[in-house]
Amino acid sequence: MKLVCIGHATYDTTLPLPEFPIENKKTRLKEKIECGGGPAANAAYLLAKWGMDTTFVGIVGNDYYGNNIIKEFNEVGVNTEYIEKNSEIATDSSYIISNLSNGSRTIITAKNDTIDELIEPVEIKDADIILVDGEHYKTAIKVLNDNPNAISILDAGRVNEKTIELGKLVTYLICSKDFAEDFTKQTIDYNNKESLITVYETLKMYFKTNIIITLESVGSFTKFEDYEIIPSIKVKALDSTGAGDIYHGAFTYFIANNYTIRDSIKYASITGALSVTKIGSRYAMPNLDEVIGNEEDVETI
Repeated sequence: MKLVCIGHATYDTTLPLPEFPIENKKTRLKEKIECGGGPAANAAYLLAKWGMDTTFVGIVGNDYYGNNIIKEFNEVGVNTEYIEKNSEIATDSSYIISNLSNGSRTIITAKNDTIDELIEPVEIKDADIILVDGEHYKTAIKVLNDNPNAISILDAGRVNEKTIELGKLVTYLICSKDFAEDFTKQTIDYNNKESLITVYETLKMYFKTNIIITLESVGSFTKFEDYEIIPSIKVKALDSTGAGDIYHGAFTYFIANNYTIRDSIKYASITGALSVTKIGSRYAMPNLDEVIGNEEDVETI
């Protein structure tokens, strides 16, 4: 089974601090953590780490960061033949302040807005599952159209025209709470299930596909026979960087291996939760047996 992940590749530098820095003050830290990042890129890394035949499609600069991203992919077996290495640009980079006191992270990204226009569409016609994150729109559209029978998944993090158009084409639209609220112009109240139902139905009416709304530590919301919150596990969060990316990668893995949608969501939630207990998205990805082994810790809501 061939999995294709299309999207953003960046290089992350994480600065773990005991608390958020005070403006106009010097702060010292003992270490910094560097690794590749990006929604579809992190998903591809996890899928290959878990033994799936995974191809990543994206673009990097011909520089230190770009070379390291490709090296990391090669170490876990990601097919990198469709990564465009462009000498005209610098690889996107992200600087992450990880607040160890509460597990939050603040991300500052240096992103080249012309990258989408630079990447050349690729020819892939044997994909079984396609994961896109909204970047490289023309390439994503081409690969989706060239593989009409593939299962497709959109990691919908931000509302924009291209993400909305991709959402109409995929089998599963998995969106963040922020995306759901921004698109529907409605607020989700965790204590009011009707607010979740209203947002879900608005998304369903527009996109007409399978909708899953991720709710961070609360779990995920979707509809089977009835509306349902599928919970995760309780953990002590250190760094939430990449947790959503890792969730999407895990969901893709379990769907690819014929798990039910409910179980795929459950295990994706466990995977994302375990990842926040460590620092640095690539270093925080749990092994598959860790995920399966934590099934009994899922709370019933």
